Amino acid sequence: MKRPRHLSPDEKALWDRVAARATPMKPEQKAEVPLSAPMSNKPKRDPIAAFEVGAKVTEVARHNLAPGIGMQLRRAPLQMDAKSFGQMTRGKLKPEARIDLHGMTVAEAHPELVDFVLRAHADGKRLVLVITGKGKMRDDGGAIPVRHGILRHQVPQWLSLPPLSSCVLQVTPSHKRHGGEGAYYVYLRRQR
Repeated sequence: MKRPRHLSPDEKALWDRVAARATPMKPEQKAEVPLSAPMSNKPKRDPIAAFEVGAKVTEVARHNLAPGIGMQLRRAPLQMDAKSFGQMTRGKLKPEARIDLHGMTVAEAHPELVDFVLRAHADGKRLVLVITGKGKMRDDGGAIPVRHGILRHQVPQWLSLPPLSSCVLQVTPSHKRHGGEGAYYVYLRRQR
């Protein structure tokens, strides 16, 4: 952070002459602001002075340290044809196959997903739908925030790791007619 620059005696004298000739816009409000003070419109609030032992919490801080999985997928570089991607995100392309993982545990869902994607790629399918569900909102009240929907967060990671990464071209959240936030479009590479 830069420290404020102090005025030289010549600059201070010049400023005093200019200030003496100026007429205040609101003469009833005459406030002396030191030139070296930082300009801030926000009133300073001391959080410790407002604290009382045993008082109820009035506001809860929301922690969002990382962007959501949907935002991460939207920021990912486009690997496929832009026209097809636009049709896919608008729900105009119909998935050729689908798998419903929702209700499964992580241990059950991972092998099912791997088998499904590899089989769909071997069959020459291009667009498949992976339904994860949105996840239950469970707040245990702890200090560390917990994301809901473990499968919703794990599936894109699984798709980006071997052996599926060699088959998958693009992953994006599905259109609301195909499940919205609870499902993903998985666009597969052409078979070689």
